[in-house]
Parts: sequence; structure tokens; C-alpha cells
Amino acid sequence: MSVRKRTWTTPSGEERSAWVCEYTDAGGKRRRKTFKLKKQADQFASSAAVEVRQGVHVADSESTTVEEAGRLWLTGARVSNLERSTVEDYARLLRLHVNPLIGQTRLNMLTISRLRAFEDELREKGRSASMTRRVLTTMSTLLAEAQERGLVGRNVARDMRSRRGGGEGRHQGKLKVGVDIPNREEIRALINSVSGRWRPLILVAAFCGLRASELRGLRWVDVDLGKREIHVRQRADRFNAIGSPKSVSGERTVPLPPMALNTLREWKVACPKGKLGLVFPNMSGNVEVLGNILKRGLHPAWVAAGVSIDTGKRDKKTKPILVAKYSGLHALRHWHASWLINRKEDGGLALPPKSVQERMGHSTIAMTMDTYSHLFPRGDDEAELAEAEASVFG
Repeated sequence: MSVRKRTWTTPSGEERSAWVCEYTDAGGKRRRKTFKLKKQADQFASSAAVEVRQGVHVADSESTTVEEAGRLWLTGARVSNLERSTVEDYARLLRLHVNPLIGQTRLNMLTISRLRAFEDELREKGRSASMTRRVLTTMSTLLAEAQERGLVGRNVARDMRSRRGGGEGRHQGKLKVGVDIPNREEIRALINSVSGRWRPLILVAAFCGLRASELRGLRWVDVDLGKREIHVRQRADRFNAIGSPKSVSGERTVPLPPMALNTLREWKVACPKGKLGLVFPNMSGNVEVLGNILKRGLHPAWVAAGVSIDTGKRDKKTKPILVAKYSGLHALRHWHASWLINRKEDGGLALPPKSVQERMGHSTIAMTMDTYSHLFPRGDDEAELAEAEASVFG
């Protein structure tokens, strides 16, 4: 590893100079990198020497840009048969949030400070805290792939510490009953107001906790009315393509409560028939579009139940325009989780965290606790403390 000054004369007779760092990489190949200042060359020589010893150095000619690495990563995702909707999400993140800001940066020029500046730029340009986290997670996955391809020696996104003091983000991340999770009275009003083809779907969503994609892909052969249980074995993505559940844990068996069971028995007679044998198909027997479920089924049912928000606008008949308080099917899944968790005296099932994880189809117990830990009884209520104390002293 040597640093020297190089001087030359241009064709016009002008004398110029630069500093050159010459070294041999881990593969025994001679490398040269030119700098304007000696300080820059010395700094590179120091860091490159360490990287060469550790076997993680990647020369400029062997590296590539973030944008090109992203294309390679997406190609690999498609070849590995990753779900189409997932690949589309990744591509959208790269196109809208990564490439415009950092796409032309070479991978081996990425440092923790450069990535931190990228994070700041995302926030300054209006990206939310959750979107910023998603983008950085995507960068970490992209760099891990590039590292395996030998395009970069270090995954700086993985080494970067998460920001501390993000109280606002953590506060927003906690699901709140009455804001993100319907309360018991709202669910009761919803069930009492919904009818027709949407009633069995909403009952199963609320009392079995299936994801929207799992509801749309559910088949009658996976519903055992005799044993009163549903086997989740497939799902329908946003493009209506049938595939496997999101994870191995997503393939599970969940019990059918009496009301949902009886409603399904009645619905099976009236359900549109189709070659897919779906429980909640469209009127042609094919996969129902999520937008139709929301706009024609769930949202009108919430409004009819009185669980709505006044937009402040009026229709042509001067009646107030109301919208559903909860916009997605996932609110019913959140309610199901809270029902599993709540104490029996509060109308819940009081299941332990591991059972909740299995019912919800979460891939890890950490996912369950990260999302719903604040809903579990604390176990330190005054009455319980007094009872525990009395048991010790007799």
C-alpha cells in the first residue's frame, strides 16, 4: 500500500499533479486509485489496508451503483418466485424513494454517515417515519444481496444504529382501541347491521382473524363445518393470484365460533359456484377484488352501524356524507387479536402470547408482542397484587 504524487503535462503544455494510492487486493491484483489531495489518498490507503486484510475490500471497477444493484436484487426476487405483489412493492420503493436520492452512488462509497444523510433527506422530503424505516430495511436487504455477489464488502445499513429518541414514532406504532382497533360495542353494532353476502365474510374476519388475502383465497375444502374449524392453506394476492400463505406459520388451523359457523352453513347453500371452490368469491365464482369488499361490503356496514365519521360535506339531497371510521379489513384482524388477549371478565379469551401467535399466523412471537404486547393484562393490578401478597403471608 503506497501513496505517491504523480505529475504530468497536458497536450496544451499545462503541468498537473494528483496523488495516487497503489495497492494489491486480496486476490493479488494490482489496483490504483487517484485523488486530488494527499489527505484523501492517505485516508483511503488506511481504510483499504484494513479491508484487504479482512478480505472485504471491493475496488471501484468491481462495484456498482445502488440503482444497478437494485435491478439485480429484483431480478433475483423474481427468479426465486417471490410473490408478485411483494416484488412490485420492492420495485416501487426503489423507484420512488431510493433511486432519485441515492441511486447513482456506488456501493463501495456508501458509509454509515452517507446512509444517515440519506435517512435525513428522506424525512426532509416528507417521507413518514414508517416509510423511512421501510426504505432503510429495503436498503439493508439490497446490500446483503450485493454483498453475496461480491459487489460490496460491507452492509452499512445493517451496521447503522436505529435512531434513539423517536418517541413519536413509537407512540404512533402502538395500536389504540377506538382508533386502530374497534371496541366491543362497535363490533356488536357492525355484526347487527351487516347482511347478505358480506355477513359471513365479516363474521369470519372478526372471529377467526384471517387476513384479507386469506379470506379472498379461502376454499370450502378448507372449511370443516363438522369439526368447526378453518384450515388456512392459501391466499389471493392483490393481483388475484392464488398462492401460499405469507409464511410457514401462516398455514394454520383456527376454530369457528358458533355464530360464524352457523352463518357459513347458511352461506354455503347460496354461495356462487366456481372452479376455484372459494368461500367468498365474486358473483362469477372467481376471486373477489379487495376494493369491492371494502366499498360495497365493509364500509357501508360500518356507516349503517353508526361507526362513521362526518366528512363535513353534503350530497345532492343535502344529507351529510359519512365515511367508515375504520377503512380496512385489518381493523377486524386487530380486534380479533384483542379478543384473544383480553381477560375473560372483559369478554375476551385470555389466551397466552404463544397461542395468540399461532391463531394469528405470525411468523415469530416477537411479531405478536411487538404489535400487541400493550394489550396483554399487566398482572400488577392492585387487586391482583393484594391477592398475591395475601397468598404469601397466609
